[in-house]
Amino acid sequence: MAAAFAQPDIDYRALSPMIVLLVGAFVGVLLEAFVPRRARYAAQVGLAIATVVISFVALLLTADSTGVTVDGTVAVDQMTRFLQGTLLVFGVMSLLVMADRIDGQDGFTPMGAASPGSDLEAQATRRGWATTEVFPLALFGLAGMLLFPAANDLLTMFVALELLSLPLYLMSGLARRRRLLSQEAALKYFLLGAFSSGFFLFGAALLYGYAGSVNLPEIATATAASTGEFEGLLLPGIALVIIGVLFKVGAVPFHSWTPDVYQGAPTPITAFMAACTKAAAFGALLRLLYVGFETTRWEWRIGVIGVAALTMIIGAVMTVPQTDVKRLLAYSSVAHAGFALVALIAFDKTAIEGVLFYVAAYGFSVIAAFAIVHLVREHDAEATHLSQWAGLGRRHPLTGAAFAFLMLAFAGIPLTSGFTAKIAAFMPAIAHGGLAGLLLVVIGALASVVTAYMYIRVIVIMFFEEPEGDVVVAAPASMTMVAIIIGVLLTFVLGVFPAPLLDLAQMSSVLVAG
Repeated sequence: MAAAFAQPDIDYRALSPMIVLLVGAFVGVLLEAFVPRRARYAAQVGLAIATVVISFVALLLTADSTGVTVDGTVAVDQMTRFLQGTLLVFGVMSLLVMADRIDGQDGFTPMGAASPGSDLEAQATRRGWATTEVFPLALFGLAGMLLFPAANDLLTMFVALELLSLPLYLMSGLARRRRLLSQEAALKYFLLGAFSSGFFLFGAALLYGYAGSVNLPEIATATAASTGEFEGLLLPGIALVIIGVLFKVGAVPFHSWTPDVYQGAPTPITAFMAACTKAAAFGALLRLLYVGFETTRWEWRIGVIGVAALTMIIGAVMTVPQTDVKRLLAYSSVAHAGFALVALIAFDKTAIEGVLFYVAAYGFSVIAAFAIVHLVREHDAEATHLSQWAGLGRRHPLTGAAFAFLMLAFAGIPLTSGFTAKIAAFMPAIAHGGLAGLLLVVIGALASVVTAYMYIRVIVIMFFEEPEGDVVVAAPASMTMVAIIIGVLLTFVLGVFPAPLLDLAQMSSVLVAG
């Protein structure tokens, strides 16, 4: 007689933030199918923002629900809560930028302004104003991002990886003004993403062959009590799984998709990817390295050290020849991924604290930076070439000053969150990383100097070169301006008063093994 099916232990209360996002995404799909075009924009924007806000409220109300659930496949610990809250805040900021649809250089035309069958409605469709499917896609992607750092086994982590990736592949191809470049970015992202998923899945299969389980704590137990049987499957499996996650982090040599996708995707989508995907991927990497693979760290640690060093060096050097602002910020994100990787080799609670603070501080700054790039336009199109930014600070002092401040934050200048974040990432490596940690910090300091040159060059172009062409800052961009103000203020506050977030990151640096 067959054994009775065991009902899995599921804590729906702990999973409620993800459930809210998925429900909102499904409702958004129904709105896309049944709501008239003229009312679709307002309905989708309102639904998306309300869903993320409700999810954040659910997260706050369930802060006491910690532990493992769904038969040990999902770990809801303080690190998970910290990253989920951070991702939801990033999600609201990104949705605000997505919601502003720019109509030329002089302002915005709301979606609902087009009457059925009118020329304006047809023009709206051609110009991409009617791309309201981006909002449910963003909710699906955000749900996957919330699950990614919480996944406590490799199959759940793979499902989360695909749930966050597939919407991003589609969203990258939605820039209808730069159709060919956007579609090329989406295709490259999809193909390279498929390779990374294949690496991850093959590595998971090898680890299952080694440990007889895909559960991370069980893999750790098996490696700790290893008798040498199937030993040849262990390190290749670990390497392939880590490669699959490093692709999402944007670390060298798995970064080749980053500049092309960042440049070709719609700028609001680029902001969403740059902040949210990186935070979720670092959360998953922390769980892999500090829960599943912690007992074998001496075997793979040298590989992570090499990746961190290459990521900082190549990311910094490649910022110098860039002439496109979005590609500059893309290589900057590669360098910042390297800075955050420095903390990982310390294997101490302070390292987790440093990574959590870094991804939060960087996310606020990068969303604001891409939001400003989205507003700078010439002849009804984004002006992303550096020559087009000449004199922008003179024509639009507030916008120029905000972008200059964000550049200084990326460079790690004191009184910005970038400086505090680098201190938080580098100090654990110095204290607990040994000679390798000290060497990485030296490389990070030199890489910061190289990137600072390019950031300062942008500031010089904006304020000290003569204006050319008809470049303007689109206005009124009410929702985008809200995201920019939040990002700039938090970049300043986390540089001057970082203690509250550092304390929260410290409290969130304990992982539940399950």
